[in-house]
Amino acid sequence: MKKKLLSMMLATALVTTSFVACGGSSDTAATTGGDTATADAATEAEEEEVVDLGGTSEDPNTLTVAAWDENFNIPALEAAATAYQKENPDFKLEIKTLSGSSDVEQAVTLAGSSNDYSQLPDIVLFQDHYIQNYVANYPDAWQDLEGADIDWSDFGAEKLSYSTIDGKHYGAPVDNGTCVFAYRIDILEQAGYTIDDVTGITWDRWLEIARDVKDKTGYALLSMDHSGDDLPYMMLQAEGQSQWKDGKPNLVGNETFKKIIEVIVQGANDGTILLANGWTEYTDNTIKGDQVAGVFNGNWIIPTIESNEAASGKWEITTIPTLSGKEGYASNGGSSLYITGNCEKVELAQAFLAYTFGGGEGAMETYDNALRNGGVITTCVSASKSDVYNEGVAFFNDQPIYTTVVEYGTHVPTIEQNDYHYTLRTSVGNLITNVQNGADIDAEIENAQSEVEFAMEE
Repeated sequence: MKKKLLSMMLATALVTTSFVACGGSSDTAATTGGDTATADAATEAEEEEVVDLGGTSEDPNTLTVAAWDENFNIPALEAAATAYQKENPDFKLEIKTLSGSSDVEQAVTLAGSSNDYSQLPDIVLFQDHYIQNYVANYPDAWQDLEGADIDWSDFGAEKLSYSTIDGKHYGAPVDNGTCVFAYRIDILEQAGYTIDDVTGITWDRWLEIARDVKDKTGYALLSMDHSGDDLPYMMLQAEGQSQWKDGKPNLVGNETFKKIIEVIVQGANDGTILLANGWTEYTDNTIKGDQVAGVFNGNWIIPTIESNEAASGKWEITTIPTLSGKEGYASNGGSSLYITGNCEKVELAQAFLAYTFGGGEGAMETYDNALRNGGVITTCVSASKSDVYNEGVAFFNDQPIYTTVVEYGTHVPTIEQNDYHYTLRTSVGNLITNVQNGADIDAEIENAQSEVEFAMEE
């Protein structure tokens, strides 16, 4: 299994552009995924120079950390360092800024394959979707947080489900991938609706409203990057279900999954759901270009919505429709901080993480400044009680959206995850396209499941 993971992730480092911020996909990542690498690609990757993650410092008061995204994750780390210096004035955090998450994944993979972790920093930021496999395959690369003074009940269970392995907590959550469904309330009003009319409704009712809005205003009510289509995953999670069962794809015979695909195809055929051909078309054309009156994704999409300044004050957020009509909750994307096996200052690392990202005395300061400077929203409930989080946001009609997102996160169902998440996402995206073009839905579901099963056997 280690050899398979090595091949898989070496190729990933070459052929994928990793998630930006806490969840946004790129065109390349959406179409290839992190788990579809070939042996030839892995061989080529082995010839590439591994990114230096910075190692550790000899100074007893200095920790080193490797992370990506200078506009999102790095400001959060800087905020945490400043907060912890009030507790420990001699503390320093040396931050190695990387080009993407694949730099960390590749370095850990190669360190694990040689059983030499001496070049790793004290702490790394790691994608939630991948961490369980890495801990299982390279247990010596990590040190758990069981000795840290962290109240784990202060976090959403779904977020912790990624980093809790064999009953032990390994990661300190950083960002919040909780989904929002944002609507242009002025467009809804033109069609005779309010935000309440799209809250706690069935998808069938949503389709009716969407058609009415389209007819009266010309606006679609939703869009998605169809080259990396996360819509089925999020909709299914809102139902409390996974696309996986006991480590295998769970598509064939899954009536909930089938109904969700039917909703998406119906919306696409109606023109009420725009399936964009790539990430740029999704963000720049459909959202920034003012083509849609609704946006459904992880809350990291909020800055994209806000980039259309002319629509300030005209948006509000709410929960997700479901097949039954109950209010739905989901999450999409996210990362956490992990102490590596190369860290010799474990007590300092645990104390730093607990005090800041772990809900300690410095959590409010950390997350207030992480929000101000990088747009990072916490998953820690107590940290969201600050004045900053409870302020109304003018762009969203003075809704206190940040504390609302954290509250939503406490309701997100914990579902089964799998390292072949992106392979399945690609197959399901193709399924939707084929059904939209007239193919039989049951046959396409069988084909999609077979494709994923075949990829998992390679």
